[in-house]
Amino acid sequence: MENRILHKSPDEKGERVILDVRDLVKQFDQSDEVITAVNRVTMKVYEGEFVAIVGASGSGKSTLLHLLAGLDRPNAGNIYIRGQDITAMSSDELSAFRGDHIGMVFQSHNLIPQFTALENILIPTMMRNKSEFSYEQNLRKLVSSLGIADRLHHLPSELSGGQQQRVAIARALINLPHIVFADEPTGNLDRTNADEVLELLLETKRVMTQTLIMVTHDMSIANRADRIFTMDDGRLTLTKR
Repeated sequence: MENRILHKSPDEKGERVILDVRDLVKQFDQSDEVITAVNRVTMKVYEGEFVAIVGASGSGKSTLLHLLAGLDRPNAGNIYIRGQDITAMSSDELSAFRGDHIGMVFQSHNLIPQFTALENILIPTMMRNKSEFSYEQNLRKLVSSLGIADRLHHLPSELSGGQQQRVAIARALINLPHIVFADEPTGNLDRTNADEVLELLLETKRVMTQTLIMVTHDMSIANRADRIFTMDDGRLTLTKR
């Protein structure tokens, strides 16, 4: 993909739109019927926002998040991130764009068990062919703020669940993404660790001027968001402005 300036359009209120979703559809074949998991979703997210997406299990919220993060392709519709239509990109272009602009935090950590915490964190930099040195300052800041500086040479099996999620957050943030997607990032944690992980995500969002879009079933977390969207049977509605 050619190098070019990425433009972020202001909306009518002058706010900067970082994510613009238009008539998004995702369908799956199941037995003899077609399931519409995402049904003509349209939304805008503004730079620096914390947006929560809530809904019942099976409502389509995780499917939507994976589409927005470029992990899956829609059947119809468009997704613009920083003014670029990621639905029109080739696989290679999308991979490069995701590496430069998008971070993803999963519920299940998805750490490689044979890699140390440090090696897991640096995976995105290796995929973008960047040296560890070029990310050294951000790495030091992340591991310090996440409280894992003394766990970098441990394997995932040697870490607690909360520590594993902190490693996953550091991995998502190491490339200094503009937008971070989080899919139930506290779902496998107890209340104390869940609150700590949320505070860490909000603090790194503030310090690094990022946009955070999170799928969660925890309304105590969702209520901290600037806006809440509710997913129901594939349809998305704004429930908190």
